[in-house]
Amino acid sequence: MSGYSLRGLHWFQALSAGSNIVDGLPASLKVADGMLGQQPVRFIAVVADPQNRFVRARHGEVGLLEGWGLAKAVDEVIEADRNKPQKRALIAIVDVPSQAYGRREEALGIHQALAGAADSYARARLAGHAVIGLLVGKAMSGAFLAHGYQANRLIALRDPGVMVHAMGKVSAARVTLRSVEELEALAASVPPMAYDIDSYASLGLLWETLAVEQVEQPTASDLARVIDRLLHAISDVEASGADLSSRLGATNRAASSKVRQLLREQW
Repeated sequence: MSGYSLRGLHWFQALSAGSNIVDGLPASLKVADGMLGQQPVRFIAVVADPQNRFVRARHGEVGLLEGWGLAKAVDEVIEADRNKPQKRALIAIVDVPSQAYGRREEALGIHQALAGAADSYARARLAGHAVIGLLVGKAMSGAFLAHGYQANRLIALRDPGVMVHAMGKVSAARVTLRSVEELEALAASVPPMAYDIDSYASLGLLWETLAVEQVEQPTASDLARVIDRLLHAISDVEASGADLSSRLGATNRAASSKVRQLLREQW
């Protein structure tokens, strides 16, 4: 798997050590049921599969198989825990470079597959499952919308390789008729255009950023710190409810708050 990001796989393996692996899903999906302290959880990660039957989804992209697979993995939890007093938390481990771009993906409805994944995560959140997104690598474009963005709380590791954006730099430069250098200069003054995690945090969308010693392959102390923050995030969700209101209020989202206020007044 040389040339592919292994961050998501490594963090999944570290966090889910000793957990029960869930079968019946695409090879590009890693899913396991385990415990964090006294909290039952399901860990979910999308990873690179060089043998993926869809060639556009071999580097960790979220494509047709991944979208529907994510929906299945989440729906299973919703149904199985429907009448349980303690519901499993969902830990979405995010390292996804993009959605899968291809003619077959478009023809076979990748928009529906990714919408199905996002819908399942949202229904899980509204059904009382704490959904925590752990950003360990790239969280790009429709892939992030399908896997992670519906989380109650988002935690990002502090590292240059952890970035959130709607489009890769080369593609964004092409669309905006700029060079990559010009795009980076623009991003320095316009936070929503930037790729670094601090700019994304300034939009109020992250619950917390967390420094670790080895982002590619977590150490024991890295793992302990992340588990501690995941448990705090789950407790925070239980205390404050299932909505996403915690994402509002940041200085760089003043316009979003204003629009919401005006809509409430008019509707």
